[in-house]
Amino acid sequence: MPPSPVRLHRLFLDANVLFAACWQEGRAQALLELAPRAKVLLLTSPHALEEARRNLEAKRPEALECLQRIRERVQTVPEAPMALVRKALAEGLPLKDAPILAAAWKAGAEALVTGDRRHFGHLMGRRVRGLWVVSLAEALAGVMGLLEDKG
Repeated sequence: MPPSPVRLHRLFLDANVLFAACWQEGRAQALLELAPRAKVLLLTSPHALEEARRNLEAKRPEALECLQRIRERVQTVPEAPMALVRKALAEGLPLKDAPILAAAWKAGAEALVTGDRRHFGHLMGRRVRGLWVVSLAEALAGVMGLLEDKG
């Protein structure tokens, strides 16, 4: 299990976290707001951004502007090579999610933050090739812990 709360400084955000930040007030918005103050770098990939954009366009098109603002606060990293995507597939992920894990590995993230328990649930709370897979709640608790440490 990751340290509780997870106090990591390089977090890769899955598409569902980006989507959630634009969908409603809550943990995702809090993470985006607090991470810079805790000196936590937030990362994502073009694949994750595109998935979040498609989902917002289909379910809440008025929130697309929010995603653009998020792009300015989150560092977009390059996609991973197919060799890493294949390794992610070997971890039991479907083809649509394997590029997310692979990009997090390539970016040197310490954790992948996801709310996708359907596809990532078997990896949650585990370290996979040096990368923790954590929930949004765990990531936010870690950021808040870092802020408390500074306070």
